Amino acid sequence: MKEKPQKAAALKYTHGKDPAPKLTAKGRGEVAKKIIELAKANNVPIREDEELVEFLSTLDLYQEIPPQLYKAVAEILAFIYSLNVKAGQQK
Repeated sequence: MKEKPQKAAALKYTHGKDPAPKLTAKGRGEVAKKIIELAKANNVPIREDEELVEFLSTLDLYQEIPPQLYKAVAEILAFIYSLNVKAGQQK
């Protein structure tokens, strides 16, 4: 059985500046590997969510996420916030 190609998507959100997170990168296969590689190299938190990536990959680049994704993305932002808090406590 052939393995499905890896998919990845990247979001950007600046609290107080952006009305909603925007899709800044998406891809599959080698492009997905490069997105993940760049995220790791820049200490960007990575969260696996195959269903969310599938939906994000239907969006245009730099498009704000639609309201139906706010809850899912809010959970990711909360996850990132908790990682940032933990990292701050370790300094």
